[in-house]
Amino acid sequence: MSVTSPHWISRAELQSGEDAVLADWSERLMRGLYEEPDRNSLLKQLLPELSAEFSAQSCQWWMRGEQWSLLASSGRQADDAFDLTWRDDVLDREEAVFAAHLGLIWLVVPIHSGGRITGVLAFGGKSIDDERAVAAWQAAQMLAEAVELCERLSEDRNFSTRLKSIIDVSVAFASESSTESLLKVIAEKATQVLESDRASIFLWDQDQHEVVAVPALGIDGGSLRIPDDRGIVGEVIQTQNTVIVNDAYSDTRFNQSVDQQSGYKTDSLLCCPLKDGAGKLIGAFEVINKLAGRFNETDGEILSLLGTQAANALKQTREREELIRSHQQLSQQVTQGVHIVGESSSMEALKDTVNRLAGTDLPVLILGESGTGKEVVSQSLHYQGPRKDQPFIAVNCAALTETLLESELFGHEKGAFTDAKEAREGKFELADGGTLFLDEIGDMSPGGQAKLLRVLEQKVITRVGGAQTIPIDVRVLAATNSDLAKKVAEGKFREDLYYRLSVVTIDLLPLRERPEDILPLAEHFLQQFCGQANRPTLILTMDARRRLQSHAWPGNVRELRNLMERVSFLTVGDKVQADDLAFILSPERQASGLEPSEDLPLDDATKQFQREFIRRAIKRVQDNVSEAARLLGVHRSNLYRKMKHLDMSEVGGDE
Repeated sequence: MSVTSPHWISRAELQSGEDAVLADWSERLMRGLYEEPDRNSLLKQLLPELSAEFSAQSCQWWMRGEQWSLLASSGRQADDAFDLTWRDDVLDREEAVFAAHLGLIWLVVPIHSGGRITGVLAFGGKSIDDERAVAAWQAAQMLAEAVELCERLSEDRNFSTRLKSIIDVSVAFASESSTESLLKVIAEKATQVLESDRASIFLWDQDQHEVVAVPALGIDGGSLRIPDDRGIVGEVIQTQNTVIVNDAYSDTRFNQSVDQQSGYKTDSLLCCPLKDGAGKLIGAFEVINKLAGRFNETDGEILSLLGTQAANALKQTREREELIRSHQQLSQQVTQGVHIVGESSSMEALKDTVNRLAGTDLPVLILGESGTGKEVVSQSLHYQGPRKDQPFIAVNCAALTETLLESELFGHEKGAFTDAKEAREGKFELADGGTLFLDEIGDMSPGGQAKLLRVLEQKVITRVGGAQTIPIDVRVLAATNSDLAKKVAEGKFREDLYYRLSVVTIDLLPLRERPEDILPLAEHFLQQFCGQANRPTLILTMDARRRLQSHAWPGNVRELRNLMERVSFLTVGDKVQADDLAFILSPERQASGLEPSEDLPLDDATKQFQREFIRRAIKRVQDNVSEAARLLGVHRSNLYRKMKHLDMSEVGGDE
């Protein structure tokens, strides 16, 4: 066939006929798709077969984007002299053309892909004629559809692989315990999944109208703050739309100042909104510089999915960090409020005992009058020991009936009794790993004692209404103001439980028997409550000190604490006067012997008062008579004479 000028074949002509070869060609395409699942391998296999079918010496697949590019070829290679006008005209006219070039007859047909013409397929040979044009055009369309299907399958496989990567990445996110380390892992995983060079999370500080890039690679300190309406990130924040830029420096939205600051060159970037599980915008997620090819919409979908996982992980990590901080702050506050305060020899001995016992799991029975600080001692044993980061649970055994006590301690299952509308953990389960403090253990019912003994021996509990045994790891501390030994003798308390609880026993003296601790305790409570009242710590005047020291304190440390709390909030001025302590009532002094019985004659009552008053003064200064004389405002020799007159020969000593 001789062609001297281009000969055009209309689209109607191209679609008008069929060729028997197409059925066989269709089978080849299907076989090729099955054997070669990626586009390049498919074209490498099929283009030579297509050339042979149409007796072509060259078969070339050209795609047009911003410029023409040769996607695949077979036989004679492309030549720069190939007429570009033909290719443009074929796309514009949607017609095929016959043309002579370099000694060959060329049939150039348009290729449809995705519903539009995207390129041309050119056959060059000696014997190509327009009778085969219809078959060539239809074969080209079939090949284009096969390539498009192959690309979709490849994208689906790639998308599935990336989805699996996101699942794997989510596991990696969950293993990070701090926000800083999580952000670094997110950036690292994003570069892997999106096959990019760098990635950054931009957290939105809405109040400051800024976004904070973390990590900001190449920036001193690893953190970068920029306005939330500037650059690509700003547009994503404001519009909440994904932005793809494959030529950053030609895009007017791109903020080049970041590159200038870091020395990094951004060629392409992909940025999407970062939203949490509730759809709330918390920032932007950006990957930079695709390692191969260009960012596309599929990359945007993957980054968005990855961003959702990252946002949820960030939220959970921050909540976990906040819980840890709150727990640490609470533990610190509790620990600070659990000081054993006192300067008496009994308090010094108590501090030493607590220090030695805190590191053990030994059961401890704490005895003492109401208000002497039994719970403070139990908290000190807990917070100074290895269980300090675990729960401290207190139960008042006297406040609960036997039925309620069992449910309170061991929990219950749903429907175990009338009001059991749902299952509930007991105090033993709640205290697992920590300490359970059983206050007023002496008032526990016999049935409760039996159940408690079994738990202490077997270290398992069974909920009320349940059958499953639950192992527990709990240190048990108990306290009572009762004489347990006497109750054991009277048969009111189980002897075996008594010995189980009292491996170590601590006896707390009442405050009246350690008067030297009154002022240190008062000043400690003043400092604590004045801080809560947002005022400077009040100063105790000498008259106030004497008034405190002369009181019997039947309510012990609790009474003193409550008094100092009222004083801290109600006292006017910066000092505590004796009149500010009018809450102390004199009738209670009889309990300590300072207030004589009304049945005594005046002389005997006077002597009794003086004896007790002098005895307390000497004890306050640790039996130093010289210091006691100074405190009482008399000479030492006069004090000795007074003591002799009062028959107080059993008291005395000097340093």
